Amino acid sequence: MKNTLQILFFGQLATLTGCAKADVVRPANTDELQRLLYETYPRLREAKYLVTLDRKVVKENTTVGEDAEIALLPPFSGG
Repeated sequence: MKNTLQILFFGQLATLTGCAKADVVRPANTDELQRLLYETYPRLREAKYLVTLDRKVVKENTTVGEDAEIALLPPFSGG
């Protein structure tokens, strides 16, 4: 079982965290991921962003699979 996974940061979130990607201990779910991110990158508490899991926006606590793809996206608008 894989113990880590990669998080991708886009736009201003990459600037805020100081990196475009980071390897983290694989969380069991997205709530745990959020706690881990706030501990590692406290400035994220001030930011607005979307969390995607396997290229789908996650709005509620969701299980994180072993080979999950996670990205944090800044707010965006458009049509």
